[in-house]
Amino acid sequence: MMKLLASALLLVSIPAASAGQVLCHYTYGGETRILAVQAVKSPYAVRGVKVGSYFQFRPVFQSEPADQAAIKIYTYVERDEGPTLIHQSSFPYPLLQNSAASPYGFSGLHRVYEPARDGELQYWCEMDAGTEARQ
Repeated sequence: MMKLLASALLLVSIPAASAGQVLCHYTYGGETRILAVQAVKSPYAVRGVKVGSYFQFRPVFQSEPADQAAIKIYTYVERDEGPTLIHQSSFPYPLLQNSAASPYGFSGLHRVYEPARDGELQYWCEMDAGTEARQ
């Protein structure tokens, strides 16, 4: 009986499979692109991607440590004084089971507006189907 209990505890302590990647679909100026985002241990080195001449899109997928695991998406605009955060969304990781049922992934469709230049950036994010199945 003790061997069975020890085996069960060992199975529970085995780490989960690789966190995989997040795919973020973003649209600006009528053009849609997909950005694959790998899991990182620290969000500080993650750089954003320039979108048009005005926006910067920065999704961050932090899979560990467990108490800080999340998917966060930041949108900045370029101002004279430097990049300025105008939008942030956060999603706990691991994702809830029903969060992928939407046609716009776990994030839903976001529209980010910047009134000074009348710009609009749309985005939505999903777990890569290949990596989601392994989790």
